[in-house]
Amino acid sequence: MAETLSEFDGCDLLARLFRARGYSIKRNQLFREYGVEFHIDGWDAKARVGFEFLTSEDDDHDDLTLEEYKTLCDAQRRGELALFIIDEVEPLSEKELAAEAHEFLDEVAAAAAARLKRGTRTAKKAVSKKAVSKKAAKKKAATKKPAHKKTKAAKKPRRARR
Repeated sequence: MAETLSEFDGCDLLARLFRARGYSIKRNQLFREYGVEFHIDGWDAKARVGFEFLTSEDDDHDDLTLEEYKTLCDAQRRGELALFIIDEVEPLSEKELAAEAHEFLDEVAAAAAARLKRGTRTAKKAVSKKAVSKKAAKKKAATKKPAHKKTKAAKKPRRARR
């Protein structure tokens, strides 16, 4: 059986892995969103990505209730944040934790790329509609015959009859 990691060692490993992927992880931050408040082990507020290692060592199970956990999962499903939550109930070796963390980070990167692609596609559609509208307006203006103004011809003065 592989050696089980302590919370301290696990959080150090996760912080290194997340930072290696470009996240600005700050350790032991107060997380207060969605009606949930707890000290998160690692959090990048700008990227909205973080991790929590739940252990009895730090009474984390009391700090983050099941209801709060479900609330965070709902926010994650909506794409508002990404949290990697590990519970000591299933002991992990360093190698296993690293593999799971890499899998999580790959999923986060894929989701971000998909959101970016959807946003880019929508922006391109908007731009192309504007371009088509401008082209159509120019084409319409070019094919439209210029309007001729009818001007009243100056009336010739009538000759007076004698």
